[in-house]
Amino acid sequence: MSSSDDNILIKSTAKRNGLTTLLIGVVALLIASIALSFAPKVLFLPLIFAISGAIVTMLVGWFKIREPEHSLSIGRDKVSYQHRCGQWRLNWDDIQRIDCPRVSRGLEMDTLELVGFKLKRYDEFLLTISPRLASHIIIEQRPLLIHSQNKNCSTGGCYSSSLFEDKPYTLENGQILTGIKAILANRMTAVRESLGYDVFIAASELDREPHAFVSFLRDCQVARLREPL
Repeated sequence: MSSSDDNILIKSTAKRNGLTTLLIGVVALLIASIALSFAPKVLFLPLIFAISGAIVTMLVGWFKIREPEHSLSIGRDKVSYQHRCGQWRLNWDDIQRIDCPRVSRGLEMDTLELVGFKLKRYDEFLLTISPRLASHIIIEQRPLLIHSQNKNCSTGGCYSSSLFEDKPYTLENGQILTGIKAILANRMTAVRESLGYDVFIAASELDREPHAFVSFLRDCQVARLREPL
């Protein structure tokens, strides 16, 4: 966590050690490739596996580097989320509740490794989110929605009619959304009915455990409300 002017910047754990991971993959690939040229045939298959592992390591490092430097920016007026597919922002006045969502597992309740935001209104979020990020969220939330609605679906790959809610969505200001943002709005409504929240941030996007981050955000919200007008 760092600060810039009046904003608190959060660096995700997924961003860490990106360059190191990439360099390890490059070095491993070079060593395995050179060894493959001189090694006996009995070592051919193990070295091929080593090369494959090195390539995977390079890809992991590359994707880490591609992630934004900071995943979240927390300011006096809003919370902004940065992703390689785009960004969204939530005004503090639009946030009704922050917590870690829970799902039932038989007779027990399990806490998900997510931070959930329940919103008072969707307008600001839907009007500012990029279409690419909206598409990414729709795909990302698919297993979450299916599993919460169908307790017999352990893989998240079962069919659900709620996945195809492409009808237009009307915002509180009267504006009608169609296309990808309408699908996202209807998806958010469906997820709220199942889990009680509209927007989620994965634990890998944070710099601490989800419960600790929830407490931190609540403190920020309370501090903001106590500021003099």
